[in-house]
Amino acid sequence: MTAAAPAYLQIDDVVKDFGGGAVAVNHVSIDIAKGEIFALLGSSGCGKTTLLRMLAGFETPTSGRIVLAGQDLAGLPPYERPINMMFQSYALFPHLSVWDNIAFGLKRDGMARDAVAERVEAMLKLVQLGKYAKRKPHQLSGGQQQRVALARSLAKRPQLLLLDEPLGALDKKLREETQIELVNIIEEVGVTCVMVTHDQEEAMTMASRIAIMSEGRVLQVGAPADVYETPGNRFVADFIGNVNLMDGKLSCDNPDHVVIDCADCSHWVGHGITGTEGMAVTVALRPEKIHLQHEEPPVEHAPHNRVRGTVRDLSYFGSFTVYHLALASGQVLKVSQSNVERHRGGVLTWGDTAWASWTPSSQVVLTQ
Repeated sequence: MTAAAPAYLQIDDVVKDFGGGAVAVNHVSIDIAKGEIFALLGSSGCGKTTLLRMLAGFETPTSGRIVLAGQDLAGLPPYERPINMMFQSYALFPHLSVWDNIAFGLKRDGMARDAVAERVEAMLKLVQLGKYAKRKPHQLSGGQQQRVALARSLAKRPQLLLLDEPLGALDKKLREETQIELVNIIEEVGVTCVMVTHDQEEAMTMASRIAIMSEGRVLQVGAPADVYETPGNRFVADFIGNVNLMDGKLSCDNPDHVVIDCADCSHWVGHGITGTEGMAVTVALRPEKIHLQHEEPPVEHAPHNRVRGTVRDLSYFGSFTVYHLALASGQVLKVSQSNVERHRGGVLTWGDTAWASWTPSSQVVLTQ
């Protein structure tokens, strides 16, 4: 039996300690495959940008190793690393044309003039900006500037591309359009990419895997759907998307199902967990997994998986509406309902009494 090939990028037990108790990155280990788009996701101060700066060579790890394509990057300055970084501000040269911005790094490396021209034209074609080659950055839209910065980063054919909040400077609509464009370009080139973002939608749309970071540590690594649907702990469940968290105790523990008693309702969960009766747990229930109606529902496994409350607030977002259902204990249950019909009858409104219900596969039981 042959051993598995080592990862293309290995971040091995990396620590960055700035002294005075400021440990920005705390024993982080991640393996990233060749051609993967990998996202470091977390709130400000979680250590994701410091980790990215260590990959680029702008910071030196206190301990641990960073290995790219079998080469230990320790001691290599940024300009000697086969890595390019695209900054949030894009850092385009305002006095240079689009063509010259893309060519800048190639000329600095002493590439022959014909080879530079060929590479720049290929990059312009890749990002679909050929007709803007002679324009200056200020004559471009934000999305076009972003593509110029990407083309410049890819022109030198790096082994690793680093993206620091790549779409942070764009407005919401343009950001959504550009996410797909960016992924398509990166995948066409086949470059391995590590991106840093605090935007959950951006990470989940663009990355093949995500690492959730908090206080310098990686709490969970997985595909976007896995992290969202099966969070490993309370922090991840609460950080990714919207969620209702209900504290309770395990009252029935069977191999094929468990029952958890909470303050306002009981949950019948259609699988076993690693736990014991009487154990304190938290039930995570996403708003879109809940059905809301006026009448008491004929729920499977009644009286579990349902609760009555009063509509305290609602927010209309066009394609869906979010209801805030006040429960007897004072907890507020968030419920998201798709608006699939233009004119629905019997729509719930402020002050209405309503029943919320969910299926036995809707919940995630968290033991930490």
